[in-house]
Amino acid sequence: MLSQQHHEQRVGVFIDVQNLYYSAKNLYRLKVNFANILKTAIAGRKLIRAFAYVINADVEGEEHFHQALEKIGFEVRSKDLQVFFGGAKKGDWDVGIAMDVMRMAPKLDTVILVSGDGDFKDLLDYVSSLGCRTEVIAFGKTASSLLKAQADQFIDMDKDTKQFLLHGVTMTRNAREVRERSAPKQMNTKTAVSKTIGGKHHGHSTNLG
Repeated sequence: MLSQQHHEQRVGVFIDVQNLYYSAKNLYRLKVNFANILKTAIAGRKLIRAFAYVINADVEGEEHFHQALEKIGFEVRSKDLQVFFGGAKKGDWDVGIAMDVMRMAPKLDTVILVSGDGDFKDLLDYVSSLGCRTEVIAFGKTASSLLKAQADQFIDMDKDTKQFLLHGVTMTRNAREVRERSAPKQMNTKTAVSKTIGGKHHGHSTNLG
């Protein structure tokens, strides 16, 4: 495993916003400090690109939140919440994040995943095989043990909540509605990240447009 950081490393940051939101909500009832997360992820190195993946639920305050992420320095990738007959919902970015990481990997020395989702374990294994260092930032209490073990470095947000959470800023009703309307219900939304990695998507494209 690659254990060293240095200032010349080219880093890419990939934030699973939904995963962080629900972890912060369930553990602390507080909002996430995305600016400090990005600063911690970069750690004085050369940032190539930083992505934040969000779900559009068409509620008040959503656009402002996305704009705030852009001002921090993220490229916001969004997709609409899918609502199926009977009320089942689907809203996740698992495959999209995996594809972006694989496309960017040839340009990076370090891949930084901000998510505790164990579905990304195989993705980290794959980019490690390409020679990339892998780092994960997440709440240790809710993060997958397999994901933590796979990463070259794991930063536990639970150990420094003053830095990673906005204390005194509780979730408003609108903020809860944005996320809760995008929460999957009565449908298994786990995506086949492993199949994506093991299928016909091994070719790397350098264009993420």
